[in-house]
Amino acid sequence: MISDGYTEVAPGKIAAVVTYVEMRERPQFSAAPSSDVSLRRVENPDLGWYRDIYRRAGAQWLWFSRLEMPGDQVIQVLNRSTTELYIAERSGNEIGMAELDRSKSPDVEITSFGLFREAIGQGLGRAFMALLLGKAWQDETSRVWLHTCTLDSPAALTFYRKCGFRAYKRGIEIADDPRLRGLLPVDVGPQIPILR
Repeated sequence: MISDGYTEVAPGKIAAVVTYVEMRERPQFSAAPSSDVSLRRVENPDLGWYRDIYRRAGAQWLWFSRLEMPGDQVIQVLNRSTTELYIAERSGNEIGMAELDRSKSPDVEITSFGLFREAIGQGLGRAFMALLLGKAWQDETSRVWLHTCTLDSPAALTFYRKCGFRAYKRGIEIADDPRLRGLLPVDVGPQIPILR
């Protein structure tokens, strides 16, 4: 348990405040935001391809969990019948990736949701999320949840709340800096200084 006040983080570490958000009722979309965004499900992905898209979506935000996980474990997770991997596309171009985890049904976790750098700022996130929520909410679904953190886009938490999620829990994550471990290049995530 972390006590009140400041807590020093050792050199070589990164720290983030994590906010957990959930949705307990299927959202009532009057209409999906107008765009030509679509989702393509990818089954049994190649590990190299998957890690490339994971980096495209998350390197700038220092996503590292699937990069440090041994490859055979990543493939095992992705090939589970309860895991769904989607690529968001617009006009034939890949614009983002997302994963759903149904292993704790009727709860569904959005384990990854990210636009690729070239798609950020074009108003595509809302259409992407609307399509993903359409996949997440099935008859048996009673809750959809995810977590975001202060390493993510500064707009992420506000975006999720506008999509209908509500915050329900907060935590602190401290980890070895993935850039110093060689999981990500040292020049990504310049908004988070490397402390050696």
